[in-house]
Amino acid sequence: MCAQLPRLGPALAFVALAPWLAALDAQRSLRGALFAAAALCFAYVALVLGWFAAAISAYTGVSAIGGWLALAALAPALEPQVFTLAAARFALRARGASGAAVVLGSAGAWIATEWALPKLLGDSLGLALHPSAALRQGADLAGVSGLTLVVLLVNECARECALRARGLPAGSDPAGRPAKTRLRAAVPLALGGALVAVLAGYGALRGRALDAEIARAPRIRAALVQANIARYGALARELGTGGAVARILEAHFALSFEALARAPLDLVVWPETVYPTTFGAPKSEDGAAFDRAIAAFAARSGRPLVFGAHEADAAGEYNAAIFLEADGAGRVSWDAYRKAAPFPLTERVPAWLDSRWLRERAPWLGSWRAGDGASTVSIALPRGGALRAAPLICYDALDASLARGAVREGAQLLLTLSNDSWFAQAGGPRLHLLVAAFRSIETGRAQLRAANTGISAAISARGEIVASLDTGERGALVAEAPLLELRTPYVRLGDWLGPLSSAVASVLLLAAAFRARPEAHAITSP
Repeated sequence: MCAQLPRLGPALAFVALAPWLAALDAQRSLRGALFAAAALCFAYVALVLGWFAAAISAYTGVSAIGGWLALAALAPALEPQVFTLAAARFALRARGASGAAVVLGSAGAWIATEWALPKLLGDSLGLALHPSAALRQGADLAGVSGLTLVVLLVNECARECALRARGLPAGSDPAGRPAKTRLRAAVPLALGGALVAVLAGYGALRGRALDAEIARAPRIRAALVQANIARYGALARELGTGGAVARILEAHFALSFEALARAPLDLVVWPETVYPTTFGAPKSEDGAAFDRAIAAFAARSGRPLVFGAHEADAAGEYNAAIFLEADGAGRVSWDAYRKAAPFPLTERVPAWLDSRWLRERAPWLGSWRAGDGASTVSIALPRGGALRAAPLICYDALDASLARGAVREGAQLLLTLSNDSWFAQAGGPRLHLLVAAFRSIETGRAQLRAANTGISAAISARGEIVASLDTGERGALVAEAPLLELRTPYVRLGDWLGPLSSAVASVLLLAAAFRARPEAHAITSP
């Protein structure tokens, strides 16, 4: 699951939920089913998303205990699909629905919930299949939710297999088991194995076709700069605002020139908000001087520069990616992409919630405006031609529709700028990187990702982390990426599985609602 489970292998993901599903089926009341859901929810959040408690504490200034209490309060909102599955499953079983209807309705409720209520941190069971190149490739058909559906169904098969095996005579060995009983226990096991085999077969075929496209594609080489500078506020208090900005820019200039000396480059990429003020609309003389210094770097290097900064208009300020280019005569031009998905509360507060009273009590609340959505930016390459890039800024990578929409507009490459330093622990950056990798699989596009304190990475179009700079490292990662034109089924069809799952679950629940209610003991029967 998420950042930890992939290390243990997909095999664990295929059986991890089976004991809980069995425990859920043993509940005699809706209250019991929801209690079982709450137990899984809180255990999962504590074990897999525990790093978020430290992040809350570090960002807001509350104590470590306060961070854990906040995480506990958020847990049901972070994992609502656990509760909808439990409720749907109990309702179906209580009305005597068939075993197949229970399985499909339960899985459909889970997938529909994750589609209708996107996860705050992007976690989903399908992420656990990332270590397998063949299995993860299935995300180019139905997104991460497609993999999650397979994981759920195989867990159902494991649960059924264990249930049937428990019905065998106590103390019997395999040689003494009746052939019919052994066959009954083997059927769900074979079905689960077939699901995994079909997914792996699809992934192998798609992977070979994609590898052929990659081999033919033109490539670019870029430097991803990670200066490992965080806590800009503390730096500003130590050096003053101007001194802090100067320190940050000096570090990035030095690492960029070092990379340029190592290899011929097409592009230099700096992380999100690396320039912590507005570009192109300076607020002071110092700001104007810093703008000129960045433009002079682009002119001197002769390479396009992409970096995170602020951008402003009459409506407010935006978290932006600036695309800076210099022609042969030293003239500089620039374009910008505005972050479409600011992180809730820390970057943007909904209008209905925002108030002076709230901001006085939570001074850490953000005030960014949201950008317009999916976008493709054209970047002139120094050796001729142009690159069409899909910019994503940090939390944008959690919204699959942004990458998908940009690829539909013709993007050849995903270009991600991120600042994961506020995550406080490595679990957060690893999860964020993993989610970003699936955007590459879904769209069939390589990805270049620069992060202030890590993890900066080059990600292949098949979701492989080709090269990276880990959290806390300082350097410039020089990496190549192919420029692809193909369109995956997920790009062409969109997020079709979520609506379909919602329809299936709704139909099954409605059909069950009109059935005559069976005897109470049927709820707990195998």
